[in-house]
This record gives sequence, structure tokens and C-alpha cells, in this order.
Amino acid sequence: YKKTSRTDAAIREAAELISHAERPFIYAGGGAVSCAAKLKEFADKIDAPVSLSLMGQCAFDNTDERYIGMLGMHGTKASSMAVSACDLMIVLGSRFSDRVTCNTSTFAKQTRIIHVDIDPAEIGKNIVPDCRIAAELGYVLDELCSILPKLSHKEWMDGVLGWKKQYPLLQVSDNEEDVLPQYVLSTLDELTGGNAILTTEVGQHQMWAAQYYNFRSERSFASSGGLGTMGYGLGASIGAKLGNPDRTVVNVAGDGSFYMNLNELSTLAKYNIPVIELLFENSVLGMVRQWQKLFYGKRFSQTNLEKPTDFMLLAKAFGINALRITKKSEVRSVFEKAIAMNAPVLIECVIDKDINVLPMVPAGASVAEPILEIGTDD
Repeated sequence: YKKTSRTDAAIREAAELISHAERPFIYAGGGAVSCAAKLKEFADKIDAPVSLSLMGQCAFDNTDERYIGMLGMHGTKASSMAVSACDLMIVLGSRFSDRVTCNTSTFAKQTRIIHVDIDPAEIGKNIVPDCRIAAELGYVLDELCSILPKLSHKEWMDGVLGWKKQYPLLQVSDNEEDVLPQYVLSTLDELTGGNAILTTEVGQHQMWAAQYYNFRSERSFASSGGLGTMGYGLGASIGAKLGNPDRTVVNVAGDGSFYMNLNELSTLAKYNIPVIELLFENSVLGMVRQWQKLFYGKRFSQTNLEKPTDFMLLAKAFGINALRITKKSEVRSVFEKAIAMNAPVLIECVIDKDINVLPMVPAGASVAEPILEIGTDD
């Protein structure tokens, strides 16, 4: 990357917009992962809330008070409200995918937008910004932090944090012993202090991982994102563990994705790579089933797996340790045992096929109108 005088002029323009904003909102994507510390410094300097894309999940400490959750189709209510209420949206290293904007004709229409991305082709492609900066993000953040004074937006921050408190991500069940994936991932987060590396396949489990695991540091999350590659996660977890032998590595999978690449269990076994394969088993292609249930009148087609595979026996056949979760009270002890093993292990976690990923913005709807809950008859 080589900066130009045009870059510096655009940065000065952005600084001017930021200095006059009363309700700034930072939205960062995968391009921000390489400069997480600078993103934190910038957010503190301009006193703004932060939301992340799926690919940007570990670019900002998820436990930081400023973090208000993921943005988009399965983002938080607080982040969707912030997009609608802010007077300046600062987009850092993200491409405005359709899963984030949902309906582009209604997205952030009442606000000014600064878009920073190293690829100029991404700027203005889906959403037209007021200020364009095609540059390396770390350099831009350094320059902005040096130009801008310390800003304060107490009233705005108080309001946004009020939304965050008012609309938390929910995990509710009528049965005390039901295994909720949200609880499973929250427990994993607690036991690992948010410092594990998570890889994912594609589907509901992928969204639950992004929503309920609180990533504390950069380069802690690997997912295929918009490529939608079922089977990606297991191989990615092997690479992540080999590169980070001292960190706990967990691949979060659904049974549909697991079938795509389960042969790689043989690699885990042969080289004794201590990866935890967390398999959510619901015997369906969960995300597609969720769409068919909500938007296609429950006309389920090709989403019921109904395979008689015994995953515990399968793991043992490959030479992998196997553990099983069938009720809530087993979650913590199974994770503690798996982590202590320091060996390759598959955890089969049995969940109900009709647990949904919420919030959810229906296709074509405004990002400001997420579905927060679904009745049992829906």
C-alpha cells in the first residue's frame, strides 16, 4: 500500500466530519482485525459505540462497554437502533454485505457515512458514502487519532448503552434441562475467559458463536463468511491449533456441515492435535429450516437429514475421544473434561431442531426492523 496526497485530504475531511458529529457510530469489519489496538484507541478518542460484522468479530473486545453487538440480519437490536439514530456512521474495513445492510434502499439513509477500505472497488459499490478513504486502515486510524482532540458524547453513549441493556440477546426455555446452544457457547466463553480460538462451519451454529462467545482479542475467530463453505471449520481449526499450540481451539459445527468434512477427524487422530469439535446435533439443516418455517409456510424441503449416524461411535472409530451433552446440567462438566484432556475430542451436543437464531431481519426488510422473538405457533 502507498499513500497519496488524496488519501491525506480524505482523512482530513473525515476528521472534520467526526469533530462535528454529535452521535458517531463505528462499524468495523474483517479489515480491522489486523489493527484491533488502534480501533480501541480510536473508539475511546471519539467516544463512540462499536459494532462489528461477522468477519470482524475479534477486532474489538466484545466485553468492552462500547461494544453493542453484531450488525445486520442477525445483529443486535441496539446496533440496528444505533444505525438509525446516529448522525455519522464510520465504516472501517467492511464491504457493506447484504447480510449487514439488508435493504440497501433504507439503510442508514438519515446519516452521513465515512467508508475506509483498502480496496477502492468496495467503496460506493453497495452504499454510497459521503467521505471515501481507500487506504490501509491502520494508517488511517493513526492519522485520525493524531488529528482529533479527545471528544465526548455522553448523552449519545448513555442512550446507546440503554438500548444495549434494554434489548439483550435472549436464551429462554420452558424446560430447565433443555440444552440451548446460546447457553452452551456462553459457558464455553466463561470457562475459556473468551481467549479460545473459535472456527465455525456455516449455519445457525455460526451465528450463535458470533453472538454468544465474547471474543477478547484479535485473530480469535475464523469463519468462511460470505463464501458459505460448509466443511471449512474443521480444517481451519487444525491450522489454528498448529499455529497457536498454547490456546484452546474449538470448531463449532452443525451436523449438516460436519458431514461435509468429517474425514479430517483422521488427521486430528493421526497427529494427535488437541482440537475440540463441538457438534450441535439437531438432525436438520437448521438455518435453511428456519427460513422455510418462518417465510415458506413450513414447507420443509431437503432440510431433514434423518441419518442414523452414531457420532460417538464415529469419533471412536477415527481414534478421537467422544463426549455427549443431552441436558443443560452436563454442559459445564463436559467442557471442563474436554479442555483438561488436551487431546482431540468430539462433543456431540444434542439440541432441538426448532431453536432459532434471533434477532433476525427478514429478507428485504429494513435492518431497523429485526424479529426479536417467535411464538411457538409461528
